[in-house]
Amino acid sequence: MRRLYIDFDGVVMDTIPSLYSALEKSGVDTSNQREIGIFFSTFDFRTIINDDFILNDSINCINKLIESNRFEISFLTHVNSLDEGCVKVNYLRSKFKCITIIMVPKEISKTKVVHSEDAILVDDYSGNLTEWEDNGGIAIRFSKDLESHGFKVLNKLDELLNMFDEEGNLKC
Repeated sequence: MRRLYIDFDGVVMDTIPSLYSALEKSGVDTSNQREIGIFFSTFDFRTIINDDFILNDSINCINKLIESNRFEISFLTHVNSLDEGCVKVNYLRSKFKCITIIMVPKEISKTKVVHSEDAILVDDYSGNLTEWEDNGGIAIRFSKDLESHGFKVLNKLDELLNMFDEEGNLKC
């Protein structure tokens, strides 16, 4: 069984457009990292982490992945604040009782928190995927529009069942 790490923002939930829209509307100087940090630490993430923002039937797709018994699944998500992490954990725990949830401070690489070698990462951010591959992992880009950016790409999580065989090996 192969380890599978699933990113949250831009993969499970379509939170990024709403979050950046709220940042823009707030009047925060987006060239000032301190101000951005304050914005993220005070933002009410419950407004964008709810069933209204589920991306491409991700919750049902993850249930299909669980039922397949092909992967050891964990969520691996960057967080900007403890509050954001708590909201994500509470949401995910309401949907999935037995999946590990790993929160990574935004300033730390996902590859520094978990062992990426021979593990799959599904993420929408190419920077994370490049680093994952550089550390011996299998990178799969999630993109609503199937923009690969040089990676294998999917736009629904249950497509992993077609990409990997019963033992969790990548099909050609």
